[in-house]
Amino acid sequence: MNSFFQQIIISRVKQTLRRKKKEINDENISNEVEIFKVNVIHLIKDFLLIIIGIVSAGFGLKGFLLPNSFIDGGAMGISLLISEITTVPLSILIVIINFPFIILGFSQIGKQFAIKSILAIIGLAIIVHFIPYPLVTSDKLLIAVFGGFFLGVGIGMAIRGGAVIDGTEVLAIYLSKKSGLTIGDVILLFNIVIFSFGAYILSIEIALYAILTYIVTAKTVDFIIEGVEEYTGITIISDESKKIRLMITEKLGRGVTIYTGKGGYGTKGHKLKNIDILYTVITRLEIARLRKEIDTIDSDSFIIMNKVKDTKGGMIKKRPLEKY
Repeated sequence: MNSFFQQIIISRVKQTLRRKKKEINDENISNEVEIFKVNVIHLIKDFLLIIIGIVSAGFGLKGFLLPNSFIDGGAMGISLLISEITTVPLSILIVIINFPFIILGFSQIGKQFAIKSILAIIGLAIIVHFIPYPLVTSDKLLIAVFGGFFLGVGIGMAIRGGAVIDGTEVLAIYLSKKSGLTIGDVILLFNIVIFSFGAYILSIEIALYAILTYIVTAKTVDFIIEGVEEYTGITIISDESKKIRLMITEKLGRGVTIYTGKGGYGTKGHKLKNIDILYTVITRLEIARLRKEIDTIDSDSFIIMNKVKDTKGGMIKKRPLEKY
């Protein structure tokens, strides 16, 4: 059985080499097989994170928010609000409301991101519609806190898997490129509108609890994805810095700053060597893709991530992520 799958993989690798117009030899085949393995491992990991995310978000919605007529911010808040004033099922609204954001994400971030997000949103809709989660509590404070927590876990896990189940952030990234507003400003203004409608249609009390739910959700998302903000600065130290630089600039369409440094290790006189240190800034929706691409080139590279509140100029706000 292993030999059978190995032959399939090698056959696929040979097709890839022909498409890239590379020579078919043992070295190139071995390199492409390693890249294929890394891609498969990352794909499995991403979908496991997305599955955990949609299950958690479904629990937050059906176990806390939906049965008690609570709402949240973002596209999910719009879906919950409409479901409260109409007879349209929440599962259908989740797909309809998020669909325009995913189309926008296709042009701004990439094809793979859009496909993962569509599957994640459809998966969440199926879970919300078919899985009979138990009603956990009717205490309003607990509903706001824990409903927001489980929803935040779901959104955060989906982002770590390279997808979204709430498309508001995609819209915020797009509008921040077209205006002087930061991503945080756009999300805040968007949610002020939602909570205002919630106060008018439902009640001021529900709107206030919705704000609490949104705060808990947002903080949980930040915690789940290791505290990264809207943008993340990535420092990469690797012996394959040239290949990684070309990957970032040509494949991801992002800018790179190069520092010249010296690297060394050990305590017994290892000779220091010159090395190029790479620095780039990406949105947090692109972290999973970047890490996967780096692993295909040098799985032993040293990567440092720092919070970046916002950026001005450069490549990140001028070009969408290409060839995703």
